[in-house]
Amino acid sequence: MADASATPARRVSPLGGFPADMGAFGGVLLSDGGPAARFILRGEDAAAAAGPILGLNAPPPPLRAVTGAGWAALWLGPDEWLLIGPAEDAAAIGRTLSERLAGVPHSLVEVSHRQTGLIVEGPGADLALNAAVPLDLSPGAFPVGMCARTIFEKAEIVLWRTDPERFHVEVWRSFAPYVYGLLDAVRRENAVS
Repeated sequence: MADASATPARRVSPLGGFPADMGAFGGVLLSDGGPAARFILRGEDAAAAAGPILGLNAPPPPLRAVTGAGWAALWLGPDEWLLIGPAEDAAAIGRTLSERLAGVPHSLVEVSHRQTGLIVEGPGADLALNAAVPLDLSPGAFPVGMCARTIFEKAEIVLWRTDPERFHVEVWRSFAPYVYGLLDAVRRENAVS
């Protein structure tokens, strides 16, 4: 497992070219999700074994996320989960998970360096995202707690509805400025003057 302190450039947000406070336009506020530890966990029994280590009651059911003790597990596929938690816990949690899962068939890969998170919130968040996401994001079709691997225009994302008017978007660092810039253009275009 890579030492996060050895790669300080990865701790810098890929959204550094955008103003920190962009304000709300078109009922949408965009913000950087901040630093986080991220792991991809694969293995049929691995999520159940990892849950107590992360303070999670159970592995998430399909297309859902579970949260607890500062960590979240997002279902990405039949035997694949994205784990997101405090950045400062990455090395310790990685070691603990590796030790505790030693007897369980699994794959655990830290992807903190690869991805970043964006927060899209406000009464127009679902509409702004639907400008480039081909899913029905209405509350009935995509309720709080639901997550899905999908696309945002040309970028692959993981989309998670954390509150009725708030989404967490996981995106590869190299695509983050593109996604952020397009969302900003959509919300400005739809702002009421």
